[in-house]
Amino acid sequence: MTELKEKIAGEITISESPGKIIKKWRKMFDVSQTDLADHMDVAPSVVSDYEKGRRKPGTPLVKKIVEALIGIDEERGGDVIKRFSKPGQHGIIDMEEYPTPINLSEIVEEIDGAIVTDDPAEREIYGYTIIDSIEAILAMKSFDYLSIYGWSTERVLFFDGVEYGRSPLVAIRSTPLTPAAVSYVKPKKIDGLSIEMAKREGIPLIKTDLDIEELNNKLKKWL
Repeated sequence: MTELKEKIAGEITISESPGKIIKKWRKMFDVSQTDLADHMDVAPSVVSDYEKGRRKPGTPLVKKIVEALIGIDEERGGDVIKRFSKPGQHGIIDMEEYPTPINLSEIVEEIDGAIVTDDPAEREIYGYTIIDSIEAILAMKSFDYLSIYGWSTERVLFFDGVEYGRSPLVAIRSTPLTPAAVSYVKPKKIDGLSIEMAKREGIPLIKTDLDIEELNNKLKKWL
């Protein structure tokens, strides 16, 4: 749990937009501004001010936020804590976190990718997960799907073994979390329904023809 606390605090502290990171983690823990404020013993407007950037959080405030999020989750049974502490490995080929955010457009260029939706590539990416689609379907339970997000949802999910692209997006829509982008590795074909689902979820959909080994090597450029 200490590692998780340090991760949350570190992201907030080093970010140029700490309010956005506070909001991101609050949503990942499924905590309302009111509940967070109650556990911090402050007014909800205070939490809102920090998330909107009207106030800059100092170290004591960051500590209170982290302790409140962890405390709320523990009271609920600790599901979020367990998800980050014990990620499932079935179907996960590789998963990494970047020390600093990388613009999605840089990643798309590096992997010789192409965005097949209309979504802009100007998004900050904090990590990636490469998934064996067939193995994931056969072995992953519903809870395991949450583990593919690692430490942050601001990541690209790469799916290998995709034919038409529907199954990964259906799985993503069935969970409360949404990735920053999805990429298919050597897909047989990306059909119109898959593209429409990605658009409705606001997820840039990418395709690359690199093989897994080359793709993984290129993605490690920023580690």
